[in-house]
Amino acid sequence: MTTSITSVELNYLIFRYLQESGFTHSAFALGYEAGINKSPIDGNMVPPGALITFVQKGLQFLEMEANLSNSDTDLDEDFSFLQPLDLITKDVHQLRQIIKEKRRILQKNKDKNKENDKEQEGERIRVRDKERHEREKEREKDRERTEKDKQHEEHNERDMLTDQEDRLNAKQEGNGVSAIKHEGPDPMDISTNLTSQTCQIPSSDVIILEGHTSEVCACAWSPTGSLLASGSGDSTARIWNLSDKSSGSGMQNGLPNVLVLKHVKGRTNEKSKDVTTLDWNGEGTLLATGSYDGQARIWNTNGELRSTLSKHKGPIFSLKWNRKGDYLLTGSCDKTAIVWDVKSEECPTLDVDWRNNVSFATSSTDTMIHVFKIGEFHPIKTFAGHQGEVNCVKWDPTGSLLASCSDDISAKIWSMKHDKYVHDLRQHSKEIYTIRWSPTGPGTNNPNQQLMLASASFDSTVKLWDVEHGKLLSSLNGHREPVYSVAFSPSGEYLASGSLDRSMHVWSLKEGKIVKTYTGNGGIFEVSWNKEGDKIAACFANNTVCVLDFRM
Repeated sequence: MTTSITSVELNYLIFRYLQESGFTHSAFALGYEAGINKSPIDGNMVPPGALITFVQKGLQFLEMEANLSNSDTDLDEDFSFLQPLDLITKDVHQLRQIIKEKRRILQKNKDKNKENDKEQEGERIRVRDKERHEREKEREKDRERTEKDKQHEEHNERDMLTDQEDRLNAKQEGNGVSAIKHEGPDPMDISTNLTSQTCQIPSSDVIILEGHTSEVCACAWSPTGSLLASGSGDSTARIWNLSDKSSGSGMQNGLPNVLVLKHVKGRTNEKSKDVTTLDWNGEGTLLATGSYDGQARIWNTNGELRSTLSKHKGPIFSLKWNRKGDYLLTGSCDKTAIVWDVKSEECPTLDVDWRNNVSFATSSTDTMIHVFKIGEFHPIKTFAGHQGEVNCVKWDPTGSLLASCSDDISAKIWSMKHDKYVHDLRQHSKEIYTIRWSPTGPGTNNPNQQLMLASASFDSTVKLWDVEHGKLLSSLNGHREPVYSVAFSPSGEYLASGSLDRSMHVWSLKEGKIVKTYTGNGGIFEVSWNKEGDKIAACFANNTVCVLDFRM
């Protein structure tokens, strides 16, 4: 038997190679097609550059085969001692030592087997005797347990009487009557793992929204109500109505009403119709969706298609309304961004985050960041400084600072007053996928709290930054796989993070620890808070959206 590598292992090595080389979209496509999120492989065990190393080790392996002694006739047997991880992490000398040691152990085991054959009969006799002895001991324990149960029942009766007396005394004390203090055992023991139990969000506080037939890539709450939109690889977006059916009752067990927004007639699994991104306008009356077919679509809350915007020549991966709701910004793999005048359905100029109602920033694979103004075809500002693809740009709440993150493992803060970045934030060890500003500081509903920036990375961490001084405030280490999404609560007190490790964590920023967590059955692509801050939506790679009740 020779060493072999499975297709699952090979796909994972290629996926990691694409990820580490900065081919983010190619890695995403392969990860989706090959089901990487369902792979049993522990990513922490695979070192960086594994695919290149594996190929190099293959060449060394052939060299080793050619140089083995002619007396080594059991060549296939020798090679069966080696695993793919050995070939990646060991040199030729170490591989030979592994074979030598495992052959010695194999021979030793063969010798032991001969001795064991002689001892098996005696061992079977000893086992039978031991089993008989164990049965006798178990019968004795049953008798002891029966006696203890009787004593426990008597003890509980005493506790109940004591508890009743305590309540009576407390009531008397509240009425001005002195209570008598009783000595005795506490009414209940405190569990040592109580903290971990309270952290886990119970299933009773979770609504799982089922209906999509492919992975759910995006979700967003309506800013004015209890509508949640989700977009999926099944060529549909859905609008879920999650309004409480009775006040103060929290989340309901019944499934919400849902509208299905079909992006293709007939079959609903055409790859070109994947819904990749979506966004509500400021009034919550219109939903814009972007698709792999390069079209943006605008829907009303009744699920009716209002307009289709067809100018892009490649998949749309991002789109955003301006605050006023009269312009829609779309960004595509065709290397263009377009601002749509929704009323006239024209595209007055190119561009993907709005600074205000008339200006916006764009980022691209060319490492550049441009700031445009409606009506002007040339950038009013260009920022250069990143050395890799710029994955995300976000303006702070006042529109004075622009944050960006890149495959070059850095995040940067820019100001319109300067040509060079104001701060260069470097603490992550892998690509930074997304960033978010906290809803705190000047220009927000929480003006007395510090303004922060959160960054999420493929190194499995989320980091919080002091943007005034460009310093790291804290590193949130709780995920085991790349973190794809982060979102601050409206109060700015909590941060939700979603990862490919299938977990969503809610962090208390004041305490710097996880206060709630939920683990689903697929990687998480996006998390989103509702405007009240008491519900969190998370979309999963297993075709579901989960709505989590969050009330501390």
